[in-house]
Amino acid sequence: MKGLNDIIQDRILILDGAMGTKIQTYGLTESDFRGDRFKDAVGQMKGNNDMLSLTRPDIIEDIHRQYLLAGADIIATNTFSSQRISQADYGLEEAARDMAYEGARIARAVADEFSTKEKPRFVAGSIGPTNKTCSMSPDVSNPAARDLTYDELFVAYQEQIEALIEGGVDALLIETIFDTLNAKVAIDVAQQVMVTKKVKLPIMLSVTVSDLAGRTLSGQTLEAFLASVSSYPIFSIGLNCSFGATQMKPFLRELAKKAPYYISAYPNAGLPNSMGLYDETAETMAPKMGELVDEGLVNIIGGCCGTDETFIAQYVPLVKGKKPHVPVEKPQTMWLSGLELLDVTPEVQFVNVGERCNVAGSRKFLRLIKEKSYEEALSIARKQVADGALVIDVNMDDGLLDAKAEMVNFLNMIASEPDIARVPVMIDSSDWDVIRAGLKCVQGKSIVNSISLKEGEDKFIEHARDVMRYGAAVVVMCFDEQGQATTYDRRIEIAERAYHLLVEKVGMNPLDIIFDPNVLAVATGMEEHDAYAADFIKATDWIHRNLPGAHVSGGVSNLSFSFRGNNYIREAMHAAFLYHAIQKGMDFGIVNPSTRVTYEDIPKDQLDIIEDVILYRRKDAAERLIELAAKIAEEADKRRQADGTDNNGSVNGHQEESRTARPVEERLAYALIKGIGDYLEEDLHEALKCFPHAVDIIEGPLMNGMNTVGQLFGEGKMFLPQVVKTARTMKQAVGILQPYIEAEKAESGKSAGRVLLATVKGDVHDIGKNIVGVVMACNNYDIIDMGVMVPAEQIVRKAKEEHVDMVGLSGLITPSLEEMVNVATELQRAGMNIPIMIGGATTSELHVALKIAPVYGGPVVWMKDASQNALVASRLMTDGQQVGKELTERYQHLREEYHQEQERLLTLEEARKNKLNLFE
Repeated sequence: MKGLNDIIQDRILILDGAMGTKIQTYGLTESDFRGDRFKDAVGQMKGNNDMLSLTRPDIIEDIHRQYLLAGADIIATNTFSSQRISQADYGLEEAARDMAYEGARIARAVADEFSTKEKPRFVAGSIGPTNKTCSMSPDVSNPAARDLTYDELFVAYQEQIEALIEGGVDALLIETIFDTLNAKVAIDVAQQVMVTKKVKLPIMLSVTVSDLAGRTLSGQTLEAFLASVSSYPIFSIGLNCSFGATQMKPFLRELAKKAPYYISAYPNAGLPNSMGLYDETAETMAPKMGELVDEGLVNIIGGCCGTDETFIAQYVPLVKGKKPHVPVEKPQTMWLSGLELLDVTPEVQFVNVGERCNVAGSRKFLRLIKEKSYEEALSIARKQVADGALVIDVNMDDGLLDAKAEMVNFLNMIASEPDIARVPVMIDSSDWDVIRAGLKCVQGKSIVNSISLKEGEDKFIEHARDVMRYGAAVVVMCFDEQGQATTYDRRIEIAERAYHLLVEKVGMNPLDIIFDPNVLAVATGMEEHDAYAADFIKATDWIHRNLPGAHVSGGVSNLSFSFRGNNYIREAMHAAFLYHAIQKGMDFGIVNPSTRVTYEDIPKDQLDIIEDVILYRRKDAAERLIELAAKIAEEADKRRQADGTDNNGSVNGHQEESRTARPVEERLAYALIKGIGDYLEEDLHEALKCFPHAVDIIEGPLMNGMNTVGQLFGEGKMFLPQVVKTARTMKQAVGILQPYIEAEKAESGKSAGRVLLATVKGDVHDIGKNIVGVVMACNNYDIIDMGVMVPAEQIVRKAKEEHVDMVGLSGLITPSLEEMVNVATELQRAGMNIPIMIGGATTSELHVALKIAPVYGGPVVWMKDASQNALVASRLMTDGQQVGKELTERYQHLREEYHQEQERLLTLEEARKNKLNLFE
């Protein structure tokens, strides 16, 4: 007989309906829940539905039969709370395992009654989240406190899952997931028990989202959830509970587009009314479920709270002959997550790992942890993220600390801080017990720093399997039994050996491997150290080309250790090193995100000296750099004596002319490029005297600065953390100018129109959007800014509610392009034809012409930069038809040119036929 894996490829399967609300229809009394076995138990038993598997198995059998008669392919066991954590409320911890076993046995027996060769019936073992959470504190005054630990939940789930498998289930359904860490424990247990029992069952996951933003109760987005479980062998992912089919649909679309798994959906019978009841009937619900089927979003449909066998009977004809959802390919980029997804795409360029939450590297952080000043310690992590760190490294290794306790405490505290918890964590320790304890605290997909071959292959493989068990990525240090790799040959030898062990023996996804080929100090005065940086870069290039999928990282501050005290030289060395290493494939690095020196800042004469050291181009390179450092330090001393300042050299290493001697326009652009807001207030007030309108300052010098930032970012001379700093400075400048802008706007009177702005779902970048909002507001447009990560359905709903005249969509990363197409499609489906303005770093007029305009009936305009929006909006408001006609002609011309160009490109096979033959 075919198994679940075989059946699901051919058709959409029907899962049964609700168990709990169905039980309520039987009019059971307290005695039904107690039976003879539990008649003396203390406390209220009614409502503990899992008890009925022991006390009234006939009721549970009857419910299963009704669902199977209605046409269900899969029935879920009555074991949602059959573990000791939930049963502790009733004093029934010791009975929990029996409940799980009997629940599975009953369902198995009934399913077998109905199974035929043509229509096999399956049993899914229901595993609920328990009534406690591993990721959130029960005490508002103590964010590090937990009601439930990983290990406690592991024991409870182990008993339950062992019993479910012994009872004969065909799959394990981990459902109503509101905390990803709880779910990770269940997945961990499932894998361990299946190995012990020598069985392999599909693991099904079903999430419940708690708000219209699509987050779980513990704060994760669905994308972040997918990243959190991406290391595990998952069969299906879906949604249940909380919402009805209509509210669930946009989130199912998101899963269907991103999840490389089968998709399930079993919503409630609509949203509960004021009485806590469900208003949907089988007849009203079926068409909504039919939409999920017809759009190709699902492989499994069923019902949750408020549904019964009449719903299931209505669903059966919906799926007949319909094509199931085809899972997308597994991600080709590395997925990490905190509360939000970090997708390490080529556009990210470089993942900056914040280094300051490390007791070994920051004396201030060590002092705060020793003094138990955790709130101030958290502020360091918060600043790291604000400064642009995409990952936070946490290390508690100190001889005077209980590293394990401090790691757990600090990670638990981070979980209560959304500004910090949104990014992934790098759990950093030389003690594997500390790393393991840290992994048990994080619901996201973290990075382990680190494992190596220094203790041999057995220990290396053991640690790697732990990394996979807890769903993390890993840094692999280039150490082996012989010690640290310091030459190019040793670096690549160890990396290649480790890679094959991880991929072929452990089964790790290559995308989850980050090699650290050891950044070591150069220009130390010892000749044997001179090639360290060049060899690192060369090894990075080799790893990038020869170990597919693997990433490269390094602790960049080690490079300049010889120049402690000369911050300018250190930052300049780091900037030059990163410029070359990133080009060769270094895409992670532990660095200070608040660094001010960029590659572009370094004067040519200094850059030549620094790059001679980094690239090992001259024998005397180290001596020349030492001379330069001494010269800069001497000049800095003279400046300190002359003007009382305290710095290690300006950004170009020379004494600058007086700041105020430069034009205010230059000062503002410079401040923006560098992300320095120290003199913004003073310079902006001076600029207000020079420019007729406040908005002219934004459109002029500030925009010039932003354009320079964009250019440098595109050339690889600035990196994302530095761009984030400029964005904060721009926001600061706009805040200072805002009162003047509002005053000018009030004088001008009548609104020019209503504009909705949003950064599309999947994208958190809002620099350009915010500038557009300010510029258009100054031109009398009423701006409705929906922020970042805005789903398509929310944009459509808001546009209708507010009766907006046009919509502006923004995005910085490549996936945003696809989401913009989705938004346009949804606006079209909603019957809207208002203009759409498209902007952002990855957008282009050609993409608009090829992908967005064809799916939308109204005008779609590509905006090259923020200064255009107000002018284009004015034309759209006054002469929309003509603009639409011009756009149609323009886009048709672009499409024709594009298709002609594509036709001129030969296929690879055709090109090979035309190859040059030197021997003819």
